[in-house]
Amino acid sequence: MHTRRSSRSLRTGGILLAAALLVSACSASASTGPSTSATAAAEVTLAALPEATPAALAPYYGQKARWRSCGVPGFQCATLKAPLDYAKPGAGDVRLAVSRKKATGPGKRLGSLFVNPGGPGGSAIGYLQAYAGIGYPAAVRARYDMVAVDPRGVARSEPVECLDGREMDTYTQTDTTPDDARETTELVDSYKEFAEACGAHSPGLLRHVSTVETARDMDIVRAVLGDRRLNYVGASYGTFLGATYAGLFPGRAGRLVLDGAMDPSLPARRMNLDQTAGFETAFQSFAKDCVQQPDCPLGGKGTPAAEVGRHLKAFFRKLDAHPIPTGDADGRRLGEALATTGVIAAMYDESSWAQLREALTSAMKDKDGAGLLMLSDSYYERDAGGRYSNLMSANAAVNCLDLPPAYGSPEEVEGALPSFEKASPVFGEGLAWASLSCAYWPVRATGEPHRIEARGAAPIVVVGTTRDPATPYRWARALAAQLASARLLTYEGDGHTAYGRGSTCIDSAIDTYLLRGTPPADGKRCS
Repeated sequence: MHTRRSSRSLRTGGILLAAALLVSACSASASTGPSTSATAAAEVTLAALPEATPAALAPYYGQKARWRSCGVPGFQCATLKAPLDYAKPGAGDVRLAVSRKKATGPGKRLGSLFVNPGGPGGSAIGYLQAYAGIGYPAAVRARYDMVAVDPRGVARSEPVECLDGREMDTYTQTDTTPDDARETTELVDSYKEFAEACGAHSPGLLRHVSTVETARDMDIVRAVLGDRRLNYVGASYGTFLGATYAGLFPGRAGRLVLDGAMDPSLPARRMNLDQTAGFETAFQSFAKDCVQQPDCPLGGKGTPAAEVGRHLKAFFRKLDAHPIPTGDADGRRLGEALATTGVIAAMYDESSWAQLREALTSAMKDKDGAGLLMLSDSYYERDAGGRYSNLMSANAAVNCLDLPPAYGSPEEVEGALPSFEKASPVFGEGLAWASLSCAYWPVRATGEPHRIEARGAAPIVVVGTTRDPATPYRWARALAAQLASARLLTYEGDGHTAYGRGSTCIDSAIDTYLLRGTPPADGKRCS
């Protein structure tokens, strides 16, 4: 999944976190059905690895980092190696990009603090250099070396490549609410073309970008940096990565903060349905706020949130039939797909609501789609020159390995439409069809839903936001119930993730934990 400011500043995973647009779990082929039901949580528990380092991995753990300038003042960069396949360490390597900003002092150095913004697919290095390394509390940056590793397949770490910019433009404009058999075929073809391109450009890497492998990579980097334990702040999908690390290496888990938590025990169908309901919850909050503002184009004071949703859905339908101009240099017009993505992008952070009202007003009243297109481009990490980061490619590649598919055919999606539309009258239909996106993936899933207990780990702080659109609050409660040493910290509010978003109560609790090792009381609530 992706996160917004915390993730990508997205970014999921990643202004974004895990919109089903991005975070639908994928699998091998259309013929491969989900291994668990849509609602049942997994009974399998992630097993810890042996504490002793296998001899075959000793050369990786014994590497020396050769630090160099990154071209960004105050930051250093290095490249380390990890085995492409941990089951066959001699079969080739993957290069991992690492960046750090050394502790500034004063005070005793506490080691390294790894950060990850989510996605999957968000660049941890980009997040470190643009935000965490300069924007985390000064007291934290004074005591920790701030560290980021781009996960394998992401950004600077041998990125998975799929479509070029023009092809991505076509892909992102594909109608995800098909009205007939022809449009359904077009949507399925777009998913197949995306998957085939990923397989053609990154055939070997696609089999080895799982979250378990990335967690093992982090342990190598921890050792190379000389840290006895891993200290870590992960947002959105980054919580799954951090929890996976704790499950594999409970004795090496230091101070872990998992903000905007995912529930690893859920199958893809349930995860996507929960997330759809999460976006509806966020939209309800936006709708109630919108009608109190003088510039709300969806209704005036007293308009019920359900009616606001109907107005927006009607607008989407108009765009489906008649896209509007955007002034885009590449000639893109605003259709239903891009408009929906733009609205979803603004659901991650309530500070974007004013921008969304303005963009909707321009589109609905002036037939100017530029504002919603800008929001959509931020979600997809598309720059003004038409270039995309590899966020979407990496997001699919990781999700497709980590879980079997939600659905294997259009007929299965059609059967699920009523439950998705009930979960969200505004977004349900599109997110249901997005859940099919990895059914045609060229690589079979290696993961499955599982519990993570991490018995023996130090206290782990799990943070949940009550109206989080991308990682519903119930996921934080579920992860905290699984982790043997979890402390659940709740933010009663809107938006995706909580740390650094304006709550003194949340920030103080997390800073105290990071600096003193004292976790908040389990069940602590902040607003």
